[in-house]
Amino acid sequence: MMKQLKTLLIAGLLFFGASQVNAQSKIAHIDVQDLLAKMPDMVSAKAQIKTLSDKFDTQYKAMVEEYQTKMKKYESEAPTAGDALNETRGKEMQDMGQRIQQFRDSAQKQLSDKEMELVKPIMERAKTAVVKVGKAKGFQYVVDASTLILADGPDIMEDVKKELATPAPKK
Repeated sequence: MMKQLKTLLIAGLLFFGASQVNAQSKIAHIDVQDLLAKMPDMVSAKAQIKTLSDKFDTQYKAMVEEYQTKMKKYESEAPTAGDALNETRGKEMQDMGQRIQQFRDSAQKQLSDKEMELVKPIMERAKTAVVKVGKAKGFQYVVDASTLILADGPDIMEDVKKELATPAPKK
């Protein structure tokens, strides 16, 4: 009996302590993806990335089309072309295929690098604004609402948008 009472008392203290911690912790949320998507800098960055992607895509398609045209021509002429010419053409097509693959790989890397170059500072600016607003409002935690099942606390989206709209101080 005494042991059960002691266990009940400890459980009650733990529950009370946990509820005190929760009551003292101030938590807010913000949908980071939504914030980033609405930032004018991000819209501009995405447009630049799309322009570059479209340019690479056009070049890639032209290279593939040229490859396919040559391949059809060489295949139709192969029976009458002779072994030496067919071997030379085969090597040419193999080299051309490798150049296309290298172009595709290079284009993907350049796109990835450009995206990182453009997006990283925007993400840093958004993070700085979230931290600044969170601290100014007295929150101990600000969590990303896009991953929450229940986001019942304060949403600081509007405050962060205002912070981002404020020009940075000149150095």
